[in-house]
Amino acid sequence: MKTKFDILTSTIVPLPLENVDTDQIIPARFLKATTREGFGDNLFRDWRYDKEGNINPDFVLNQRRYKGRILVAGKNFGSGSSREHAAWAIAGYGFRAVVSSFFADIFKNNSLNNGILPVVVSPEFLAEIFETVTEDSEMTLTIDLKKQQITNNAGGHSEHFEINPYKKDCLLNALDDVDYLLSRKDKIEAYEIQKQKLKY
Repeated sequence: MKTKFDILTSTIVPLPLENVDTDQIIPARFLKATTREGFGDNLFRDWRYDKEGNINPDFVLNQRRYKGRILVAGKNFGSGSSREHAAWAIAGYGFRAVVSSFFADIFKNNSLNNGILPVVVSPEFLAEIFETVTEDSEMTLTIDLKKQQITNNAGGHSEHFEINPYKKDCLLNALDDVDYLLSRKDKIEAYEIQKQKLKY
């Protein structure tokens, strides 16, 4: 994660399916790799292609009218196994945010650790997004991380969303956990010195 997340305005890719698990996001047979490269090519692999490897024209990622850096999914996205590869695949495809009314906790944390912002909205707001994009595939959402606000620009409706303050800081400054610790190195060292003085 090396790109700061501040305000993102983008068209969306709608996936109005509930209970999408991590094996559907990235099938288990693609988990042998230990680096993050190439996982985006196999995002939703079994839905994007048939068993013979032919493109499924009915699947949303194969439809030219839908594109963008925001994936909007149905309730309970990212359930199932705890594989971090699911977040790698979503990031590798080019998404910076996923919007849903509910995420599995492990998937949510894996996303945040890999530079993807999971935005939880109300079921009503989610339904409005799906309805709007059906009418206009060029509609956009704006996600303002600092304000913790998501806006459907077609109608101007907005909602506040929650995020862990530490993870918010990491996303805003393009830091992973190691980078964050290194950025606090001086303060950590000063604390350790002071602790040693108090000890003796």
